[in-house]
Amino acid sequence: MPSAAYLKKIRPIQLIAIVFFTVSGGPYGLEPLLAYAGDHAALLILLITPILWDMPAIFTVLELNAMMPITGGYYKWVKYALGTKWGFYEGWWTWLYTFVDLAIYPVLFVQYASFFFPGLDAYKIPICLFIIWSSAGLNILGIVPVGRVSLFLSAAVITPFLVLFGLAFYHHTGSLAVASPSLKDIPFPSLGMALYTVMWNCLGWDNTTTYAEEVDKPVRSYLVSIFTAFALVIVIYFLVIWVAQLSGIDHTVLTNQGFPALGTLIAGRWLGVLIALGGMASTLGIYAAVLLSVSRVPQVMAEDSLLPQKLNKLHKRFQTPYISIIICSVIVSLMILWTFADLLIIDVTVYGAGLSLEYIALIKLRITEPNTHRPFKIPLNVTWLCLAVLLPAIVYFVALSGAISSTPQMMKPAIFAIVALLSAEVVWRVIVWRNNLRNLSR
Repeated sequence: MPSAAYLKKIRPIQLIAIVFFTVSGGPYGLEPLLAYAGDHAALLILLITPILWDMPAIFTVLELNAMMPITGGYYKWVKYALGTKWGFYEGWWTWLYTFVDLAIYPVLFVQYASFFFPGLDAYKIPICLFIIWSSAGLNILGIVPVGRVSLFLSAAVITPFLVLFGLAFYHHTGSLAVASPSLKDIPFPSLGMALYTVMWNCLGWDNTTTYAEEVDKPVRSYLVSIFTAFALVIVIYFLVIWVAQLSGIDHTVLTNQGFPALGTLIAGRWLGVLIALGGMASTLGIYAAVLLSVSRVPQVMAEDSLLPQKLNKLHKRFQTPYISIIICSVIVSLMILWTFADLLIIDVTVYGAGLSLEYIALIKLRITEPNTHRPFKIPLNVTWLCLAVLLPAIVYFVALSGAISSTPQMMKPAIFAIVALLSAEVVWRVIVWRNNLRNLSR
């Protein structure tokens, strides 16, 4: 049964835009890849990582969502397959990872806005808070306004890069050959950070399923939207890194000044301005789309008495979980002082743990409910599914071990991520204790 009677539903074209922003929002944040991987490994890592890291996740999401296209998405899948405790783990871990993820985007907005106003960093906190609470207001209005804004912002993000690609290839006079792919000379710590950079720019496919009941014809819409968004993401990522290589831009400059510096190098300041504006639009779109997904998780967890019932309260007019949206915004407001590198490691590490539970749920349901109707089904048996989910696990542990070994400072966010994961058990025990007290008092 639906969790709520939603007033309006979005169509595939809007869902494509929301998926695009939830997962990517354009190549912004991909700039350090060349510095970590170099010319010979960057494109190789960029192509292989999504195949090993994203494709298993995408197919898992599509099959489980086809079975259960309900509000709460991944939380409901894991709870149904593995039990309430592991469902809580899934919801808690994803909630934590998304707070970290959301904290990145207002900070990136200030970074790209600093292209126009170099001293803007001094006002970072009030600007970030304005973005956080403006997005909260938009999300309270409902999924349809978020979809419309995402559609508009996606055009603002993609257009400058289409101009960049066109001018780069038009003015380029040398060879268009791609550097020979090789991982030979890349140090292991750099490999770890390169993987983290690509993984972070390609995660979140499951987040788009938490509002499935608010999507028109969800099974077909998700199938079309996710594959369309994936193709769009990979093509844009590949082209922008290739163009950066052809331009000869210094890798350190690209890391520190971002893609606006690449646009300025290729066509002048006017293109740098367009790309900086696109970066600002990207951060706003991603923030609104990710907040949309995470705000539905505590809502359904509250329905199951795993979080306070007030989180389940819907707005009288817009039928949105406004208490959940407000609480999410308060927590993110407290996290905007983290550095980008730290947030990257915490983000991917916690997300990967939650994703592993979805893989386990997929395999468990294949074993226990082999005859349940699945409008979309991965064309693999259980044995091959088990082998397939080892691929993202290998990428995950290689990235984590490489990042930890890069510098002593990277140990801190890694330890924080582990503590965040362990906190699920502590909170779960508190919930069990509270529920036992309630049962005794009856």
